[in-house]
Amino acid sequence: MESAGYAVESFDSAEQFLASESVRDAACLILDLQLPGITGLELQDQLAGADNRVPIIFVSAQISQANREKAMSHGAAGFLSKPFRRDDLVKLVRAAIQR
Repeated sequence: MESAGYAVESFDSAEQFLASESVRDAACLILDLQLPGITGLELQDQLAGADNRVPIIFVSAQISQANREKAMSHGAAGFLSKPFRRDDLVKLVRAAIQR
């Protein structure tokens, strides 16, 4: 993402992200479904409950139709299966930030 011109910040867990200043300033999140502690879907729900509508793009090697449908129905900006092409992620991020 940095090579595409985006500032990037990474976190070891959803809890670390929630405790950071970035929770208010993030333009887009790229989340795996499987995170240590709170899952990506649980983080999506917590942010929505706090009226934080930051666009979220999920990436996962283990995508079930149920998880995809839940994420998308709760407002996810996109979903990519691992492995994915860099250009596909960049396109999704651009579209998510512009909407």
